[in-house]
Amino acid sequence: MSRLGRHPSTDDYRIRVVTTACAARLLPLLLLLALPAAVQAQFTFTTNTENTITITGYIGTNRVLIIPSMTNGLPVTSIGFRAFYSYASLTSVIIPDSVTDIGTSAFYGCSSLTNVTIGNGVTSIGIWSFQNCTSLTNVAIPNSVTNIGELAFAYCSSLTSITIGSGLTSIGSQEFFYCTNLTAIVVDAANSSFASMDGVLFNQNQTILVSFPEGKIGSYTIPTNVVSIANDAFEYCSSLTNVTIPDSVTNIGDGVFYHCVKLTSLTLPNNITSIGNWAFQSCDSLTTINVPSGVTSIGDGVFYHCAKLTSLTLPNNIASIGNYAFQYCDSLTTIIIPSGVTNVGIGAFSYCTKLTAITADVLNSAYASADGVLFNKSTNTLIQCPGGKVGSYIVPNSVTSIGYDAFSSCTRLTSVTISDSVTSIGNNAFYSCTSLRGVYFQGNTPNFDPYGGFYNDSFATVYYLPGTTNWGTTFGGRPTKLWNPRAQTSDAIFGVQTNRFGFNITGTTNIPIVIEACADLASPVWVPLQSCTLTNGSVYFCDPQWTNYPGRFYRFRSP
Repeated sequence: MSRLGRHPSTDDYRIRVVTTACAARLLPLLLLLALPAAVQAQFTFTTNTENTITITGYIGTNRVLIIPSMTNGLPVTSIGFRAFYSYASLTSVIIPDSVTDIGTSAFYGCSSLTNVTIGNGVTSIGIWSFQNCTSLTNVAIPNSVTNIGELAFAYCSSLTSITIGSGLTSIGSQEFFYCTNLTAIVVDAANSSFASMDGVLFNQNQTILVSFPEGKIGSYTIPTNVVSIANDAFEYCSSLTNVTIPDSVTNIGDGVFYHCVKLTSLTLPNNITSIGNWAFQSCDSLTTINVPSGVTSIGDGVFYHCAKLTSLTLPNNIASIGNYAFQYCDSLTTIIIPSGVTNVGIGAFSYCTKLTAITADVLNSAYASADGVLFNKSTNTLIQCPGGKVGSYIVPNSVTSIGYDAFSSCTRLTSVTISDSVTSIGNNAFYSCTSLRGVYFQGNTPNFDPYGGFYNDSFATVYYLPGTTNWGTTFGGRPTKLWNPRAQTSDAIFGVQTNRFGFNITGTTNIPIVIEACADLASPVWVPLQSCTLTNGSVYFCDPQWTNYPGRFYRFRSP
């Protein structure tokens, strides 16, 4: 690393008074190209192998900067990586025509920068180059620029307009992300790769909608010649309320409507065959949406956190539902898995706190459902318990595995009984079941996250049966207790007392139990009689109705 030295032509700073009009016009240009050495010395630089200069930093305090076109007799051709990174006091910068490349993060975080003049020699603007320049209001991209890197102007929250020259051929993803006041993207009519109409960016023949300014408000109708909506095209358009998509559109890219929080209405045309990942993530006002019959796949996170989505019908053609596809859809109450679905991704329906039933079509060859809970077809894997499930749930004896996120955010579930057939439980299976009081294991310890399996289940206790193995004082981060209620049939209290039949029940202190009875063991109909806790390790039970039956049988179960 070295510093800019004095240019030989600038040793004498005396300026001779010139009276000609021509000289008067040339003077500003001469001053621009020949900065005083003291000013140039405040820039740091490297000398490249081709005898050119890359500006690498600035150690001065000027708020207005004119980057020199030459130093030490060599041309300045690039602004390097993080050269002016987070130079918060910088308000204006002029980049000379000699510069061809603005490097990665060159002006990142220059939060006071209001004006930038990009020289006519610049061909490439690097990724993140002007990101977080939150005071920048408008930008003109010269005709020389052919490439703009991804996120180049992201988070420029004061940017209202940007003009793109005739030479641009490539533009990176999310180039104007979170430019929430941007209302117009204007492209030079001579550009052969891009075009603009009504401030919206398209490819040149306007068949692909590339980017919609985030500051536009109200409704928008996509032109009828558009066949594809590019990735992230409408992301963070937080004032957009309605979009009309023509029948010509067949593809919606990744993240297209991400965080369009006021989007209330959207009709997808029947010709659409593909919906990209996270396409409608955080569309918090969207209440209903149709999925066209031609769509065969719901990508990852497509409807993630669509908090007001209440109803959705999936066509039979759908074969795959991606990871987290409906996660955090807090208003969704029911969903039907069509007959053609062969893949449901991880956490596809987790954290849907009002979802009471996930129903698999009976003709589906890969999935089944029972009591609103989703299983694989053979029912040996429990995939998802709906987040709105209330009270107690008993895992069927056929289940050997409980999947990732299977019971996550079942906030109204109070107890779960897990059969001895279960040998493995996926991570986060019981995450944030905030009303869960008891998890009753009927077998040995399964494979499970030993520390965070019951994360945020602050009231849960894990119960296990006598004779089962490998239980410690905690399991999955929650305390354990031996669940061992026993009827005492040999003490003096057992049997018929005045107007009642009763007995003592003993076991581990404070374990909860439910006492049930039936009249016929051949065809038992068990009726709960009493729920209680073995306070101090015992409780007395009596049945005043015992005389109403020729025989009466009792059993204990978990709540």
